[in-house]
Parts: sequence; C-alpha cells; structure tokens
Amino acid sequence: MTEKEKQQAGELYFAGDKELHDERVKAKKLCAEYNAIEYNDYQKRERLLDRLLALRGENTVVEPNFFCDYGYNIIIGDNFYANHNLVILDCAEVTFGNNVFIGPNCGFYTAGHPIDAAQRNSGLEYAKPIKVGNDVWIGGNVCVMPGVTIGDNVVIAGGSVVNKDIPSGTVAAGNPCKVIRNIGEDKPSEAQKSDKKK
Repeated sequence: MTEKEKQQAGELYFAGDKELHDERVKAKKLCAEYNAIEYNDYQKRERLLDRLLALRGENTVVEPNFFCDYGYNIIIGDNFYANHNLVILDCAEVTFGNNVFIGPNCGFYTAGHPIDAAQRNSGLEYAKPIKVGNDVWIGGNVCVMPGVTIGDNVVIAGGSVVNKDIPSGTVAAGNPCKVIRNIGEDKPSEAQKSDKKK
C-alpha cells in the first residue's frame, strides 16, 4: 500500500513521502498563482480553481488569500462564498454543500497527528474527512477539525472550534463548539439545557 493509499484510507501515513510532497508543491504553486491574480480578473480565478479543485458548482467565490494542501480532495457545491484567508488542509476529502458562506480566517483541517511523540516525530500523521451540508453559515475565525460533519441549515458562530459533529437546523458556538439553540427558536435547545444541568 502506498503512503497516498494509506492517507486516503484514514490510516497512519508518512507525510514526507515523495509523491505526496510533489502533489503538495503543485497545489501550493497553484494557490500562490491564484492569490496573485488581479482582483477583478474573475475568469482567470475561475479557471485556476477548476485546475486546483476536484469539483466546484456554479457561483463559486473564494477571496484571496486561499491555501490548501492538495486541492483534489475539495468538492464545493453551488453558491459558495469564502472570505479572505481560507485554509483547507485537504489530506482527506472536504465536501461543502450548496449555499455555504464562510467568514474570514477560517480553517478546515483534516490532518491529525499521533499523541505518541515517537510516532509524531517520525513524520506519521492521519487524515479524516470533513463534510459541510447545505445552507451553512460559518462565522470568522472558525476551525473545523478532522472527521467533523456539519449538517444542513447550520450557523457556526465566529471563533468556534468545531471538534464534534453538529446536527442540522442548529446554531452552535464556542470552544469546543456546542449547539446553543435550534434554528427558529429564541430559547435554548434541549442540548443546551442538559449541559447547564451538568
């Protein structure tokens, strides 16, 4: 099994592998080229995104600066907007549904490292996919961690660290990020009431 195959299977893999290194270099060069495009050259930006990403829908806006590891693990639906300084560490697949809006300085990190120092220092890491549903608004300075799924019709408050799945139809906030209420409710959710009792 190659290191890339291990990576895509969610197993520990050696991140310094030549094939993976070369693919990261290619993606970083495309990101640098994208970030240097004149701001109002929208057609050139779209052409470069098509070269970099696995798949994107209609009406994709990614404000520079944008950074990713590979690009080919990123799938974006229709009506996607990401503000400045989006970082996607796409060692595993990162999928965004339709009508996703992302504030500035957000990160989606599929990459993780072993707790054991010897393994970590040897260059081993792992990757778990991230999935974001439809009709999601993610505030600025949000970090989404490996293996997280965010459901449909979700609002993630700015500054949150999302390390667990967030169910559909909710507003969530905090570090760690937790559901604070259901969409359409002004009162706390059952999950929030339960947390307060603990």
